[in-house]
Amino acid sequence: MQRRSSERGRQGLVWAALIVCSVLAVLVIITGVVVFAVYLIYQPKMPYLHVPAAHLGRLDYDQSGTLGVEMVLIMVAENDNRAAAAGFSDVAFTLSFHGIDVALLRAGPFEVPRNSSLPLQYDARAGPVPLDADAMAAMDAALKAGLVPFDLAGQARTRWRVGLFLSVRFWTHLSCRLSFFWPNGTALHPNCTSRAH
Repeated sequence: MQRRSSERGRQGLVWAALIVCSVLAVLVIITGVVVFAVYLIYQPKMPYLHVPAAHLGRLDYDQSGTLGVEMVLIMVAENDNRAAAAGFSDVAFTLSFHGIDVALLRAGPFEVPRNSSLPLQYDARAGPVPLDADAMAAMDAALKAGLVPFDLAGQARTRWRVGLFLSVRFWTHLSCRLSFFWPNGTALHPNCTSRAH
């Protein structure tokens, strides 16, 4: 009698476990179908940043090794999502020469409407920035060649909503070299983007 009741108890537990597993499997399948349907409907794309233009207006460099710079840099926030606005925050980029920081470029939180873009203009003024011996040698060589390179690196947090409930967040990173003809300050084909290729 006790054996039968214990066997029935075990069978009841087995059936309960099977039912719970079946319900969980059905929920996982339904969730996958819903996520796939939302993806097909919205076709989300990652917002990104790029630099289409830059101009080096002033470059003060003396033999004591100090550098002064005035640069206009246009950065564009792109949102190719057809159905969702994209938010950008924690935007911070560093402009440097030969590993020495020259200027910090920041922007407060902003939003880019769906399927649109927003230009950000930075008027970077810096100086005097002391250069070390290696950076001085690099600047001397750059001025002789008539092509002065600066590195731009940083990141921004992006956020956009897909459907009613799903909010997507990620970091977008940008790292590139901007080279300028000197003394006219024209940028040499800036191709600077955080978009994955």
